[in-house]
Amino acid sequence: MFTGLIESVCRVNSTVNKTGGMRLSINIGWAAQSGESIAINGICLTVAGLKGNMAEFDASGETLAKTTLGKLKTGSLVNVERAMSASDRFGGHFVQGHIDATGKIKKIENKGGFWQFVFETPKDVLDYIVPKGSIAIDGVSLTIADIQGQNFTVSIIPATFENTIFKNYRVGDSVNIETDILCRIVKKQLEHILPNKTNFAIGKLKEMGF
Repeated sequence: MFTGLIESVCRVNSTVNKTGGMRLSINIGWAAQSGESIAINGICLTVAGLKGNMAEFDASGETLAKTTLGKLKTGSLVNVERAMSASDRFGGHFVQGHIDATGKIKKIENKGGFWQFVFETPKDVLDYIVPKGSIAIDGVSLTIADIQGQNFTVSIIPATFENTIFKNYRVGDSVNIETDILCRIVKKQLEHILPNKTNFAIGKLKEMGF
């Protein structure tokens, strides 16, 4: 489990294609442990090898197909977060490191030191996002400011912009999207509770005790 609060921005040392996947080497800047879970651009990966501060990760073909991991190259910068421990303070939101989909940056606008990013996302992801709800973009915990069609908007404070790979983004770049697990759970349970093909109307929910 992660929080979406990025610890550091690290550089990819190498990427090596393997049968059915890829091995990724990143200088994470601290002494990790073999088997440790670390989120790279929001993707939960397991440390498979260590050479000092250089951590190696294996990514399966499925992970490469469902995320932007396969687009990384030697020298690419990535957001890095260690899995939280039971004694850690919880500062972001529940981030699993399981990517729902990739999205595309449609617009970047400077708002006097603050930044506004507009992302386009697949339609099936829209069912799990709500205004003022939480979302993780490349592992960064953010709040959704607005939703228009298949696009949603987030506002980025200067500290987040400067301390993540957000400052390197360009319009057209692809990003990893993880929706809020709490929204996914609630929607799934409502689908089981409510009759099939019934709209989630306020009156119906009140009748059922919500």
